[in-house]
Amino acid sequence: MRQGDFVTRISYGGDVVFKIERIEHLKAILRGVDFRLLADAPLTDLTKTNPKETLDHPRSSSPEFRESLRRLAVSQVQLQEKNQIAVNHKQKSQPTHNSYFEVPGRVLHLDGDPSYLRKSMQLYGELRVPAEGFFIPEAQMAEALQRLLPQYKPDIVVITGHDGILKNRQSVSPSNLSSYKNSQNFVNAVRVARQYERNRDSLIIVAGACQSHFEALLRAGANFASSPARILIHALDPLCIAAKLSYTPTRETISMLDIMDLTVTGLEGLGGVETRGSYRMGVPGIQHTEESV
Repeated sequence: MRQGDFVTRISYGGDVVFKIERIEHLKAILRGVDFRLLADAPLTDLTKTNPKETLDHPRSSSPEFRESLRRLAVSQVQLQEKNQIAVNHKQKSQPTHNSYFEVPGRVLHLDGDPSYLRKSMQLYGELRVPAEGFFIPEAQMAEALQRLLPQYKPDIVVITGHDGILKNRQSVSPSNLSSYKNSQNFVNAVRVARQYERNRDSLIIVAGACQSHFEALLRAGANFASSPARILIHALDPLCIAAKLSYTPTRETISMLDIMDLTVTGLEGLGGVETRGSYRMGVPGIQHTEESV
């Protein structure tokens, strides 16, 4: 076994594919390939695997996630067609294409994993979502948001990284924040963001990671959060929600029921409250310049 190898854990029946981050003595530190999961395991518990695709490739290895990306792209095309029909209907002169411009919601993405952040930023670009991303350790996210929110003034903030229920605690209670690896850190970050903007439609917050304390994140002010059933969520599920909100018109309200099909883990992995989108259409069409709207 070497650093960079793809492996599964024998004791868990090979349920999750990991990449070896580093080896310490006879133990490997592991990062989930498709799931936001950090773990460690003795080398004797590992077996090598060779996934056809990983998060480092243009598409995730999950067919479900590829379907999520396809649905996001289709929804954007449908929105553009709807806009063009509306503009053409109102025009007195000969209708023309590109007679409007788009102002999608801006995303500020904080991620506790640099690999997942790189992939997320690549996909934001492919989906035409204006986004700024930063690798911030979970414990530093609340402090970082105090500086980044006034600087970037986003419409949507994503707060994610690694989390999980701590199995080695003598008394583990799913209702207790101390039973989680990073849920308290995520809660602190959400509180800072909600103090910055109290209106849930003016600043949309998507927060959490694998097995995060869903109820605590919602109470802190998140619009959407993980994980209602305390399950592992796909590494890019928070991105899918943010991308959909970025291209949902401000006059429309969506709930998790409307967007559950855009995530791999569905309602067991993520939930939330009804929220207005952050997309605006402008007319007439304008020439593209280096300075955006």
